[in-house]
Amino acid sequence: MLKVTIPGAKVLVLEHIVLDYNGTMALDGGLIPGVEKRLNLLAKLLQVHIITADTFGFCRDACRDIKARIHILNATRGGPEKEGYIETLDAEKVVAIGNGANDALMLARAALGIAVIGPEGTAARALQAADIITRDINTALDMLLNPKRLTATLRL
Repeated sequence: MLKVTIPGAKVLVLEHIVLDYNGTMALDGGLIPGVEKRLNLLAKLLQVHIITADTFGFCRDACRDIKARIHILNATRGGPEKEGYIETLDAEKVVAIGNGANDALMLARAALGIAVIGPEGTAARALQAADIITRDINTALDMLLNPKRLTATLRL
C-alpha cells in the first residue's frame, strides 16, 4: 500500500497500479529501459497490473521478469474494458498510467491518473483525463517511488 497526503485536496490510499503497455511502457512493442526495475520496486508496495491489446504480441515475453498480472484486452474498444478493469480493483485504490485515447476512461476513473508523453506520442484525451502529466514512463514511476513528488505536484 502507498499512502500519500495531498495538502488541501485528499489522501490517496493506493493498492494497485494499472499500466497500459504499448506506447506507455513500450516502444514498438519492446519494453522501455528502466521500467522493469522500477515496477519490481513498486511491486513491494502495490499490486502491478499491465493491461494491453498487445498489438505487437510481445507483452508477455517482455514482461516475464516483472512481478505483475498481465491482462490482454478482449474488446475491440479497449477504453471501456480498461475502465471496467479499474472498477473491479476498487478504482479509489488505483493509480493508472497510460498514453492513448483508449486509456482516457481509466485515467479519469482511477484515484490517480498519470498520462505519459512517451516516444509514441500521447492522445489529447489522455492528457485531459489525467491528474498528472509526465514526460515519460520512468518519470511517472519515479514519482510513485518518491511520493513527496506527488505531494508537490498535486497540492492546492
